Amino acid sequence: MKLEHVGIAVKDLNHSKKIFDSLFGYQSYKTEIVESEEVTTVFYKTGDSKIELLQANKNESAIYKHIEKRSEGIHHLAFEVTNIEQEIERLKSEGFQFVNKIPKQGADGKRICFLHPKSTNGVLIELCETMI
Repeated sequence: MKLEHVGIAVKDLNHSKKIFDSLFGYQSYKTEIVESEEVTTVFYKTGDSKIELLQANKNESAIYKHIEKRSEGIHHLAFEVTNIEQEIERLKSEGFQFVNKIPKQGADGKRICFLHPKSTNGVLIELCETMI
């Protein structure tokens, strides 16, 4: 398991993109709409990991609700796994709670699921597996 990316919730993707373009000194490598999460994402490569900016596309989305409740900022940590189903079963047996136990299509060619922050010291954890 390795840190794949850090997800950052933002209100205005264009404004945030300018900030991170300046911060890193280069532009993002990908912008993608993720229908299943009702967000638009922008990705930056940062060494062996990535930064993902997430903007809500709908007021009902988890990102919109997160920003309304907690403001902009770090939303989740994502860890790459080689077999997401096995990892879900292993973590369930360890007593972790899940937001979704069935992997779904995520951004950047990944299948994803989320562990509930109640079981991870208040941190939303995403498991992701690269789809072939």
